[in-house]
Amino acid sequence: MHAATHARPPEYRFAGYRLVAALLLLPVALAAQQAKLVLPPVPSALKTSTLTITPSTRPPLIVVGFAGGFIKRTSMVHGEVELARRLREKYGSTIHADIFENHNGDEAHREILRLIDASSPSAKKYPPRIILYGHSWGASEAVEVARKLERDGVPVLLLVEVDGVPKGHRDDSVIPANVAQAINFYQTEGLLHGRPAIHAANPATTQIVDNIHLSYKDDDVACPGYPWFARVFTKRHIQIENDPRVWNQVEAMILANLPATAPTPN
Repeated sequence: MHAATHARPPEYRFAGYRLVAALLLLPVALAAQQAKLVLPPVPSALKTSTLTITPSTRPPLIVVGFAGGFIKRTSMVHGEVELARRLREKYGSTIHADIFENHNGDEAHREILRLIDASSPSAKKYPPRIILYGHSWGASEAVEVARKLERDGVPVLLLVEVDGVPKGHRDDSVIPANVAQAINFYQTEGLLHGRPAIHAANPATTQIVDNIHLSYKDDDVACPGYPWFARVFTKRHIQIENDPRVWNQVEAMILANLPATAPTPN
């Protein structure tokens, strides 16, 4: 005689379906973050005082960011997107700030070259000033675009990785020789986390400013606007993305490359 079998109540079946769906959608969760902690101080080489910006013939500082995961460049709940908006609003024509989805690296590369080529004849007397940054897959794309610029013979002042996650076969831990300075912010507590160290392809031309390890174990940071599965499965990864202390430090590094005065070339 066989034991009687009982059908599972519908709520259990639906819970199982939701869990499977969440796991299948886990890659989508590469799109969220926020945090609360004390960061290490800004490295002395990158500290900046209050700037008095004067008009000049210099072209604007070009700052290009890359969003993580599958998020849109217009999604303002994400720290990397919000930074680009803040730079545009606060610094006007002195900084050309833009943000791209991480799968649009070719578009970003073409736009950087267009901006360089569009400079006035007097501005072209100066070398281009470019800063790249990104979170998660966006950090990996920032390194890839830096490599493309290296092949073009274009220097990069600063590259910032925030909890970088490599895309496919790419190795975003090696910073190309055309980058003057690079810094890495990462956490290791989450299912998704960044690499603990970046290295210079040529230490003679690239300074690795720091590899900064952040912990969010004791800091519960709200992540409003993100899907529940991101908050559950990639909580630490999304916390570092929107940690205001991280992006305030990145902004300080950007401003360190913005001269207070801009003398006219001879």
